[in-house]
Amino acid sequence: MIQPQISFAFSAYTAIYDLIVPKDNMLRQINERVDFSFVYDELKANYCLDNGRNAIDPLRMFKYLLLKAIFELSDVDLVERSRYDMSFKYFLQMAPEESVIDPSSLTKFRKLRLKGLNLLDLLIGKTVELAIAQGILKSTSIIVDATHTKARYNQKSPREILQDRSRKLRKAIYSVDESLKEKLPAKNTDDTLEAEIVYCQKLIDVTQTKLGIAQLPKITEPLNLLLETVEDDVEQLRISEDQDARIGHKSADSSFFGYKTHLAMTEERIITAAVVTTGEKNDGKQLQTLIEKSKANGMNVHTVIGDTAYSEKENIAYSRDNDIELIAKLNPQITQGGRKKEDEFEFNKDAGMYVCKAGHMAIRKAKEARKEGGKNQRTKYYFDVEKCKSCPFKEGCYIGGASKTYSVTMKSDEHSEQAAFQESEYFKAKAKERYKIEAKNSELKHRHGYDIALSSGLLGMQLQGAMAIFAVNLKRILRLTE
Repeated sequence: MIQPQISFAFSAYTAIYDLIVPKDNMLRQINERVDFSFVYDELKANYCLDNGRNAIDPLRMFKYLLLKAIFELSDVDLVERSRYDMSFKYFLQMAPEESVIDPSSLTKFRKLRLKGLNLLDLLIGKTVELAIAQGILKSTSIIVDATHTKARYNQKSPREILQDRSRKLRKAIYSVDESLKEKLPAKNTDDTLEAEIVYCQKLIDVTQTKLGIAQLPKITEPLNLLLETVEDDVEQLRISEDQDARIGHKSADSSFFGYKTHLAMTEERIITAAVVTTGEKNDGKQLQTLIEKSKANGMNVHTVIGDTAYSEKENIAYSRDNDIELIAKLNPQITQGGRKKEDEFEFNKDAGMYVCKAGHMAIRKAKEARKEGGKNQRTKYYFDVEKCKSCPFKEGCYIGGASKTYSVTMKSDEHSEQAAFQESEYFKAKAKERYKIEAKNSELKHRHGYDIALSSGLLGMQLQGAMAIFAVNLKRILRLTE
């Protein structure tokens, strides 16, 4: 059962906020400018409305997650800070003397109350609506790009992750008092994940109850990290890897295991649309979705600015049919020729190579000589035959005993028109705006923890993206309205 929190709980000490939290405080400004009542409308279907004890106010729980995205804190440290940080309490609409929630409530809120909710589109739409209402969104251009996020469990096995985090806790304990080493449980020597989890639970219990140092700042952080990993992520740890994450390529020589977030952003640096996919997905294939989502959120899209990944023939035709200027340079290898859709490989613009359906990248490429009188240049891409021999998709794709190649040709009137357009001074001037979205990607990663996924699975990544983008959009709106 939910009971909306309309205002601050009655308290004789509420006036202290006017003394301690300044008018220009970011959290105070967000409270004053943003109407969060939409949270009740969106979440009421996930609560029982007519019986049971009152649930923790969903608006407060939502704001806890927003604080987590803004300040990049663990659940435990987030709740602890809300105990004494008056700006946090003001933002959460708590009375100064009010007690805080149990950190485990945040896990339940994420898993149960946000289930089935398209939070990514909802929150982006709310911030765009706010930006339009504030009169700061005047651009008719969107800049598009994709940023990658590494899976939480990728380079190390789950057991290695636990070993690493328990090792950090022991090291912190030794730095406080070397003699405490004798009181710690014996290290696990079994190779199974279950045994490692049992050992970590024993280490946590001893640290919390017998050593008398659990409250020291030097101990608290590694202890909370290990505790959250065991309690909150034990389900993900047992599956041994992130089942949704995929290998993506940043260049010909580097790859990552995780996800991609495809973004559309105005020249005022307000994100208007996002699509979260697995890591191997092609950037250009998401363009039309990003444009349609931006329009649905209230944007009048006249110009789209992107890199070569977005200059596919289909995107050029779509832009022409919808009276949109596409500021994206052509790449001669970007088209797929006359193949059937199921036989197409995807082009990775960062590496300059094609990637097959199994996720393997070409190892080299070469241009073929033109036939006499021919107008179109063909480029042939060569793949590692040893990988092809054991590939699950080799039937119909690889013929034994031969080299595996993939050829592409640039042709069509659309490409000819785009080639002429990209030589204009207007095109070159608008293309210079693309740096803005690269700066936004950096902000998401380095200030809001978007470099590494907080949990396993595509749904978890979408939730993380929703809160992070909501946070950066709100911060940008506040800056533009100052």
